[in-house]
Amino acid sequence: MMIYQQRQQRHREYRLITTLKATDWSTALGQVEQLVETQPQQQLKLRSLGTDRDTLEHILKTAPIGYLQVDEENQLVWCNAQANRLLKMNQPLNGSVQRRRLLLEVARSYELDALIEEARERQTCCQQEWMLYQISPDPLHPKEEPTYPLRGYALPLNNGDVGVFLENRQEAALLVQQRDRWTSDVAHELKTPLTSIRLVAETLQPRVDEAQRRWLDRLVNETIRLSNLVEDLLNLSRLQGEQFQGLYLKPVDLPQLIQRAWISLEPLAQTKCLSLTYEGPQQCLVNLDETLFHRVLLNLIDNAIKHSPSGATVYARLTLAEAGTTASRANDDNADKITLEVIDIGPGFNPRDLPYIFDRFYRADPSRTRSGSETEHIPPGSREGLPGSRGSGLGLAIVSQIVEAHSGTITAANHPDLGGAWLRLYLPMAVLVEPFKGAAILPDSR
Repeated sequence: MMIYQQRQQRHREYRLITTLKATDWSTALGQVEQLVETQPQQQLKLRSLGTDRDTLEHILKTAPIGYLQVDEENQLVWCNAQANRLLKMNQPLNGSVQRRRLLLEVARSYELDALIEEARERQTCCQQEWMLYQISPDPLHPKEEPTYPLRGYALPLNNGDVGVFLENRQEAALLVQQRDRWTSDVAHELKTPLTSIRLVAETLQPRVDEAQRRWLDRLVNETIRLSNLVEDLLNLSRLQGEQFQGLYLKPVDLPQLIQRAWISLEPLAQTKCLSLTYEGPQQCLVNLDETLFHRVLLNLIDNAIKHSPSGATVYARLTLAEAGTTASRANDDNADKITLEVIDIGPGFNPRDLPYIFDRFYRADPSRTRSGSETEHIPPGSREGLPGSRGSGLGLAIVSQIVEAHSGTITAANHPDLGGAWLRLYLPMAVLVEPFKGAAILPDSR
């Protein structure tokens, strides 16, 4: 019996030594003692992790925004009460889901499904906004469900899972509508008295002494500036509000439109001895609203003129990126779009200003803000109607709105080589009527 027990003891010791990969019993015993000492610490860490997980789950359950999580097969794994309400899933889902179902079975939102797939493919956070239209489950007894805008933030997780934060944008949309309505009403009310003030001032100009006329000149100039501001506000309201009648699309030769915009601004460019260098095709027909897009080019080139040093060059470049590899196109959303670039060699944008360049009334770094002194040497009669005489702070906001109406996008940055402002405008290939005909660099316009 004693021999059997000794054999059993040696067998247990051998298994322990083998498990711990120790060379002898004393080393194995030391490792066991270390395991015994560290066990309470590991248990504390496990309890701490469990507490943190419960805290995070409680935060997500009570958060004022929606959150849901799907697995690699787009089956719903977890959601909070807010996501349940926003997506009208109409079932007691709050926390972990006992029986997994496809997300499209419980929430009929194809935009949400596309956002999840985009985040999973790109392996990066993705954002999208869409209108949620509720589908009546009973076709025989349909009922109207509320429709509201949603914003989704999708982030990839481990093992193909994707988490999505959902935000109801209804209140923000109402605030934007109220702001637009207020600015439109104020602009309409200001337009008539400003016109009257300008007419009175212009009538008095030839009737006063030369010494007093400069004050009336300043009054006329400031009235023109305020009238331009009012007109910009009205233009924004027309582009965004219910007054927008849509785009009047027709084939437009974009290089020719760029040249026309530069000719309109030549009085400003000549005072600083600036030149325009255009790089791109001689002809490129695209479907555009010619009047609105001419305004876009005027504003972009005007900004470049304003912030360019004397004797400098303004660059306009029109390109159609050739079809590249799948990887390059996946990394660049604008790889297969028409690109229009306007570049100056001025001081560029302050990096902290870049996220707000296209916001209304935003004033960038003082080195790039407009001052009245820049156009004082231009006679009032010739200054009227020039975009360069405007300092409303709405120019780029209008540009952004017109580009969005054409289903395009615009970005602002500092050019890596020239250092000046670099505005890039992207239009979808759908607007292209005819492919590029010949590439050319137009001669400098002095």
